[in-house]
Amino acid sequence: MTANGPMALEFNARFGDPEACVILPLLGCNLLELLERAVDGTLGEFHGETVRPNATAATVVLASARYPDQPLTGVRISGINEAIAQGALVFHAGTTRNERDLLTDGGRVLDVTSCGEATLRMTLALVYTAVDSIRFEGMQFRRDIGADALKRSASP
Repeated sequence: MTANGPMALEFNARFGDPEACVILPLLGCNLLELLERAVDGTLGEFHGETVRPNATAATVVLASARYPDQPLTGVRISGINEAIAQGALVFHAGTTRNERDLLTDGGRVLDVTSCGEATLRMTLALVYTAVDSIRFEGMQFRRDIGADALKRSASP
């Protein structure tokens, strides 16, 4: 807010991570069909379920040490299979492979998402359990994802 009213500092029209990683799993239909209908001009004729009812999702970004200025790269990542076995979706953002290992290769390394027909509190517990399964030197992430939403839902 300025003395002359609100001013936009930045406007992003892209649908990148982590936004897509938390929204797309909530779809109750085929994304390709929606995109094709948008191109064909028939999106208004779609009458399917676009969002899964009662579903919640949460995404936590795992970042490299020294992110955002000079992210540490080339660090071995482990535990992704354990996170997936717990039902998490793990999206690669800044990773690479050598002959045997998965390695960090950027600032935002992984987006870990939990999604299902559960309360937000349960979804957050699941995503953080999955996050705790993943390990790499210098891994950093926020522990407050969803905290504001939980406070709002608890308010009268």
